Amino acid sequence: MSIENYKPDYYLEAIYQLDAETLHEIGIKLVLADLDNTLTAWNNPDGTPEMRAWLKEMKAADIRVVVVSNNHRKRVSRAVAPFGIDFVNDALKPFTKGIRQAMKRFDGNPETTILVGDQRMTDIRAAHRAGILSVLVKPLIESDHWPTRFNRWRERRVAAKLFDKYGAPVYQRKLLN
Repeated sequence: MSIENYKPDYYLEAIYQLDAETLHEIGIKLVLADLDNTLTAWNNPDGTPEMRAWLKEMKAADIRVVVVSNNHRKRVSRAVAPFGIDFVNDALKPFTKGIRQAMKRFDGNPETTILVGDQRMTDIRAAHRAGILSVLVKPLIESDHWPTRFNRWRERRVAAKLFDKYGAPVYQRKLLN
């Protein structure tokens, strides 16, 4: 296992700091977003005004946002329905099943797709396997749904190895290309 498989291409404070202009500059047309603690807090199904504004910006710029989640259909559907977001559920991240399914359904390819998530072990690893750009964001809230807690423990161990090799990550407020 190479530690580089868990190193994202970019670090951002939050998904909402991805701006349409920069995405266009690097050729991105499809943003694959993790759901829990990336797009919305896992315990806040209503989202935030900031999330709604970001989704509106992406839509106006003709950048498609698709949720790619390991959660089951009922959970994802209920979470994204108020926002009119397409989704792929049961994505099986860190494998590429959900990413490949999303790219096929929404006319994406590795050169025009980016994945944004809050976990190295699932999101960043899956992006590397799929050959697409990746963005690691800070979790929106400190607490996690119970299945994620085990991943966070493993992630701390991997992050420590990355820090030793590359130094502490610097989370940006804007995607720098």
